[in-house]
Amino acid sequence: MEPLDIGVIVGSLRQGSFNRKLFDNSHALAPEGLVLREIPIRELPLFDQDVLEQHPASVVDYWDAVRKADGILFISPEYNYSVPGVVKNAFDWASRPPDAAAIAGKPAGVLGASSGRSGTMRMQLHMRQILPALNMAVMPKPEVFIMNAADVFDENGDLHDERIRKQLTRFYAAFEPWVRKFTNRDS
Repeated sequence: MEPLDIGVIVGSLRQGSFNRKLFDNSHALAPEGLVLREIPIRELPLFDQDVLEQHPASVVDYWDAVRKADGILFISPEYNYSVPGVVKNAFDWASRPPDAAAIAGKPAGVLGASSGRSGTMRMQLHMRQILPALNMAVMPKPEVFIMNAADVFDENGDLHDERIRKQLTRFYAAFEPWVRKFTNRDS
């Protein structure tokens, strides 16, 4: 079976963020049928219709990366009880132009890690409201809310919490068939 290309948008720009560590650790937890590839969002300008008309290289590269992906995985923190601004900006760019949006029709998944007690629950709830408006099918279950993230990674950034590792393994095992349902790839 041909592996699926999963474009991953990490919702924190900070190199040492818990969500960056979660992405880095995910490669070993995902089944062989999923290839996780980051779609960088750092270089995207703030969405502006005037900038859109100029087709900056960073935006064109972003659109190409989103189009290439069989599915999109968002690994993001929760900022102020919601979606980080950089992720919202990434949505805005990927949903343009409206008649040929790069992100439209892509199956999606959402994960997140937070130092707080809600473990990105509110961010994920908002994502589940936004993504269908972009014509994306969001995997409903299993949900993974990693709380107290400072306790699940060691000093090297490795995920050492076995309970979380099992949750993520179940998530990725479910995400592969979810994405295959929406692609023309062999199942």
